[in-house]
Amino acid sequence: MRKKITVIGAGNVGATTAQKVIEMRLGDVVLVDVVEGVPQGKGLDLTESAPVVGFNGHITGTNSYEETKGSDLIIITAGLARKPGMSRDDLLAANVKIVADVTRAVAPLSPDATIIVVTNPMDVMAYVAAQVSGFQKDRVIGMGGVLDSARFRAFIAMELGVSVENTHAFVLGGHGDAMVPLPRYSTVSGIPITELMSKERVNALVERTRSGGAEIVALLKTGSAYYAPAASAAQMAQAILMDEKKILPCSVYLTGQYGQSGVYAGVPVKLGAGCAEQVIEIKLAPDEQAAFDASCEAVKKGQAATGF
Repeated sequence: MRKKITVIGAGNVGATTAQKVIEMRLGDVVLVDVVEGVPQGKGLDLTESAPVVGFNGHITGTNSYEETKGSDLIIITAGLARKPGMSRDDLLAANVKIVADVTRAVAPLSPDATIIVVTNPMDVMAYVAAQVSGFQKDRVIGMGGVLDSARFRAFIAMELGVSVENTHAFVLGGHGDAMVPLPRYSTVSGIPITELMSKERVNALVERTRSGGAEIVALLKTGSAYYAPAASAAQMAQAILMDEKKILPCSVYLTGQYGQSGVYAGVPVKLGAGCAEQVIEIKLAPDEQAAFDASCEAVKKGQAATGF
């Protein structure tokens, strides 16, 4: 029997995530949105692409959470998107209510599911989903680290004129302006990028990674990124549903790792059927640890502001 994947929110991120997941043949998809007709229309459109693309999964577009019952995986994308001049944290108050409401609706129907949170500010929204659902916190995971690392990898490949497949990168901390890209752990075919480009260029790529989302928002003017976030969520879904044991930088609830507790933050995580199965601890230099701690403190302030 195929796995059941619920995607909440049928906007650009949610619809593209649903498309990625169904085309990767990870299971059947339920696409949920509050706007009548939108998930139904997009679900039908995706269904009609099946003969061309060649997948057999079923797609259900609905405004009812009843259709999500028994989901193996829930991906939350619902929420307001950034506009030019807004930070991810500017979305906090509005999206806390949205994420809390959808979690209350969906979690009781799928008590054994894993939740992947995409909504911004992502680390704080993962915390909200964990608190509201009552799930074990290793079953509620934030997407941001995969996206941030993908952006860093893309910029490295562009800078050096190499295949993105040869690039590897780590970005730790919160999915925000205080995120912590780690150049010395970021490589091209095993060679640290610090040996392949000047310190100035490394720093420029680090800063571009931190502002990667804002750069796209400024260009689009009426929306925010969705192709890369959707691809990142789908990669996490595959690692969990296919029990890949893949190590990806994800936002998880820390309980002493990296010297932090009680906070969602991006760290290397082994993803498999057991969800966030293991946090991989790497040794940080003093300046890296200080930056990571500062990033976590920013997330903690956001968590405290939620009231959960």
